[in-house]
Amino acid sequence: MTIGVDDDESAFSRLEDNKGLAESWVRICGRLKGEVGEVEYRTWLTQIALGPIDGDEITLLLPTRFLRDWVRSQYGDRLNELWHNEIPSLRRVELQVARAGDPAPLPVAEVAPSPVSAPLPAEESSPAGRPVAEVRSDLVTALDSRFTFGTFIVGKPNEFAYACARRVAEKPSSVGFNPLFLYGGVGLGKTHLMHAIGAELVKSGNVSVAYMSAEKFMYRFIAAIRSQSTIEFKEQLRSVDVLMIDDLQFLIGKDNTQEEFFHTFNALVDAGRQIVVSADKSPSDLSGLEDRLRTRLGCGMVADIHATTFELRISILEAKAAASGVVVPAKVLEFLAHKITSNVRELEGALNRLIAHANLFGRPVTLEATQDVLHDILKAHDRRVTIEEIQKKVAEHWNIRLTDMSSARRARNVARPRQVAMYLAKQLTSRSLPEIGRKFGNRDHTTVMHAVNRVTELMERDAAFAEDVELMRRMLES
Repeated sequence: MTIGVDDDESAFSRLEDNKGLAESWVRICGRLKGEVGEVEYRTWLTQIALGPIDGDEITLLLPTRFLRDWVRSQYGDRLNELWHNEIPSLRRVELQVARAGDPAPLPVAEVAPSPVSAPLPAEESSPAGRPVAEVRSDLVTALDSRFTFGTFIVGKPNEFAYACARRVAEKPSSVGFNPLFLYGGVGLGKTHLMHAIGAELVKSGNVSVAYMSAEKFMYRFIAAIRSQSTIEFKEQLRSVDVLMIDDLQFLIGKDNTQEEFFHTFNALVDAGRQIVVSADKSPSDLSGLEDRLRTRLGCGMVADIHATTFELRISILEAKAAASGVVVPAKVLEFLAHKITSNVRELEGALNRLIAHANLFGRPVTLEATQDVLHDILKAHDRRVTIEEIQKKVAEHWNIRLTDMSSARRARNVARPRQVAMYLAKQLTSRSLPEIGRKFGNRDHTTVMHAVNRVTELMERDAAFAEDVELMRRMLES
């Protein structure tokens, strides 16, 4: 038997027969409406129909596969949690596409008045239980209160991007900073800075902010077309003071959505409003975006977030460990900073796992425990890059012979690339200094140590050289 959320008499009869289930559904709908807001609720959730219970599973029906997949990815976990709160015996919510003969859905808000449809307090509005910053635009994705300027660890690889973000937060639409385009690899802090900008602007109390991923921008645009509400969609986006779009590379190949974003971009900039965008590559490297859009994105301030240095990773780990209240020995932090080099998110996740293990079992954090608790993460990072691969890539980049890596030649055009290869071998592999030295013509470990120190000094003094080394590092890691 199916309980359809529609307005025919048989549907209401079935609802009456299953009054307890229907009342639970009404409460869940009201709670969802309070959590996600009127616009998001109306766009994505009003077409859900209530299906049958089968043991510990309940079925919800949606009219299209697209809508089912979107609701499953964005609200699936929350629906499971809310249904379990209502009926503890339920363990699973199954989302299915409605078949012929199933009842036509009615907006769930019309089933009955909802006693809990008012917005929840900030502490309850985030499924993870974290308070989120209040933003006046209905099109916003909740800002995570953990991601502020105060919790962002600044180092050489991200100091320019941080300074640009602070400038936009303090003086939006400043000349030369609109748009602000942040780019860099995964897990380096782009999203953190965007949330920090949004939180700072919201705190000022007189700026409306809309923040969302490019994926959500696309889905909202498609939903507006489907519901014939594109004018409302355009007006809402173009009425905000600051628009922030994360992971713009998602729009590559989505021509219609690019077109809409381009017009929204122009309308906001022409009106003196601020735009902040992030992507994994610079505007000029985002092949697949329209030329006119790439040109407009590159006309403001473009800031790169480089891969982290060992020192920055140590600073991040020390700050996170101090905030947790758990004592983490310096040798453990150094071990993690050496092992997990490419992704700050993964680095923090590894530390969080260690801290949780220490709290749950009441045991101190040791190097041995770290290797045991994080064996799967460390195993994944053991492969990384071989010294032979490093030597080959560096030789190709600086146009020297591969045999020069282990030769006795000391000419600068050979010695410098060899030192870079030693430096990268120390950074990207788990090999010891003596092992690295043997791969470079049986050189002593002190030679390797000197090479690492020398390259580090040159990178601090010479920006062009630092870019060369960073480029080699990215090529090897990818």
